[in-house]
Amino acid sequence: MNRLVLEAAELAEPRAVELERGEAVVFSRPAPDKTSGNEDAAAVFELQGGAVVLAVADGLGGGPAGAQAASIAMRALRRALGREIAADSLRGVILDAFEDANREVLALGIGAGTTLVVVEVAGGTARAYHAGDSGALLVGQRGRIGFETMHHSPVGYGVAAGVLEHDDVHHHEERHLLLNCVGSREMRVEIGAPIRMAARDTVLLASDGVLDNLRRAELVEIVRAGELLGAARGLAARVYETMAGEDPELPPHPDDATALLYRRTRPSGASERRRSGRRRTDRRKPA
Repeated sequence: MNRLVLEAAELAEPRAVELERGEAVVFSRPAPDKTSGNEDAAAVFELQGGAVVLAVADGLGGGPAGAQAASIAMRALRRALGREIAADSLRGVILDAFEDANREVLALGIGAGTTLVVVEVAGGTARAYHAGDSGALLVGQRGRIGFETMHHSPVGYGVAAGVLEHDDVHHHEERHLLLNCVGSREMRVEIGAPIRMAARDTVLLASDGVLDNLRRAELVEIVRAGELLGAARGLAARVYETMAGEDPELPPHPDDATALLYRRTRPSGASERRRSGRRRTDRRKPA
């Protein structure tokens, strides 16, 4: 299994990850002027047979407890994926990782928690799993959204219900509230449908430090096409411009910021080309 796991990272530049059938780029930095370190984590796993599993976690609460919870989530996923896995059993393996991480974070007994969003790319489709307000998005080259996760928060549910527009969330007083996470006895894992992924579609996973500091349309425009490393650099630059108060229309939300971008560059074979999934858009807030 080929893998890259970043915990409490501070990357001066986005990092490219070479994969057999695709490419991934990640950036992860603590909030500006923060002294306690980055509480986000990210991981890329390439399995035998070409399946790829992507993950981002955002530890809650400040201090080392948040970073510890995010690290536990990444370790649980790595352990689960390190076992022998049948081609059609990734769903169960990923759900086991969520459950294992939840038990371990609860066992700390210190009120720690973390968001966790995971995307599996296998057999020509992509599927998202998540708990919390870290998000995942599948975008086509022309900007069409294949799927978009809904944040588990009051404003996320407001966007899903049509009560709030995506860009209203940046100014909402309840933007920071969270209703679901790893580390909760009531943790709920939301599972998306497997959605067909074309060869140059882009998958984005991001913590709310990214999503809170970009308009949704701008986010899509940056990641939909062009070199993936350049897209990650553009994304990071815009996020930190907003955090610095340089956008006159968006309020700054300084926070740890992590984004993981992935594109397939080579089909895995004839069986993948024959298989397709129904496209769908899940309504959700950008943060």
